[in-house]
Amino acid sequence: MTETTMKKEGYYGSYGGMFVPPVLQEKLELLAGEFEKAKADESFIHQYRYYLNDYVGRPSPLYYARNLSEKVGAKIYLKREDLNHTGAHKINNAVGQALLAKRMNARQIIAETGAGQHGVATATVAALFNIPCKIFMGKEDILRQKPNVQRMEMLGAEVIESTRGTMTLKDAVDDAFDYYVKNPDVFYLLGSAVGPHRYPAMVKFFQSVIGNETRYQILDKEGKLPENIFACIGGGSNAIGMFSAFLEDKQVKLFGAEGGGTELTNGNTAATLTLGKPIVYQGTYSYCLVDENNIPVDAYSISAGLDYPGVGPEHSYLKDTQRVQYFPISDSEAVDAFKLLSRLEGIIPAIESSHAVALALKILKSEPGLSVINLSGRGDKDLGRF
Repeated sequence: MTETTMKKEGYYGSYGGMFVPPVLQEKLELLAGEFEKAKADESFIHQYRYYLNDYVGRPSPLYYARNLSEKVGAKIYLKREDLNHTGAHKINNAVGQALLAKRMNARQIIAETGAGQHGVATATVAALFNIPCKIFMGKEDILRQKPNVQRMEMLGAEVIESTRGTMTLKDAVDDAFDYYVKNPDVFYLLGSAVGPHRYPAMVKFFQSVIGNETRYQILDKEGKLPENIFACIGGGSNAIGMFSAFLEDKQVKLFGAEGGGTELTNGNTAATLTLGKPIVYQGTYSYCLVDENNIPVDAYSISAGLDYPGVGPEHSYLKDTQRVQYFPISDSEAVDAFKLLSRLEGIIPAIESSHAVALALKILKSEPGLSVINLSGRGDKDLGRF
């Protein structure tokens, strides 16, 4: 039994649950049942692994970053999720959920996206399995992530502009859930480990391949587990996928890098686990950025993928139990790390992943040791923005 085993169905400690209207609860319970059947079906798992290996290109390499290591004074490996087909970890979950959508005879797939990597991954698998696809994306994110919008449209997806609120990720999620409620034949391919039960556990299941691979790769290369693991966190899918294989290894320190924005005040940051409070938000009970009346407030980060006021319920539990340490990384720190990794290693990271690199730079200067940074995506989409 791991320390994050749900005490009751859909909960990590006191976090999680399914706080949705009755019409959506029925759909989610059906989804949960089909997911449990699929997990126990050897043919489903075989098919999932086939696409991960032969289509996505797994296992992704665990690369010894010699130049970065010499610069920092610690031995650092990069888990190269940026080398996956579509350029990020998002494809792992998209393949799994798309296979589940096929199993459930869905007539349409919808998704939300911020940075666009999940949107691209969803559009990719929708094209692969010949299922019509709509991607909800905030108007602001459409403007700042134009290359990914073009990729989604090239793949045949319809990109739906969200113009409510801050016109960013949280608003795209709201629009996607509204559409999901009104359209019974739709499969909502949620991209992060957030939202109502069973989504957080389902996304974790499909992303756990990251941590499982990293575990056997580092043991093969070093003969021991790492002392430190770093991952960026918005909603939390790449981080929970990486952390999942090491939660019971107390000697392995786990670090999550949040979007600190320009300063740690409401409206200027996306550091949910640093400043937030637990409330019910978008179908789950978890930490969220709120005002003095516990009303959700707008998040901000230079990273569209981290620009979200909520966070997954398991991360909330891991914060409270202190199994994972979460720290804010400012926009300027992330940009510096983006440029540093590009010039030291010839690897251009996503600005999301750059937050994890920046946190590693800060922690390892005073606490050097064998470390892994989850390089969750590549930075093509961010070139020219700063």
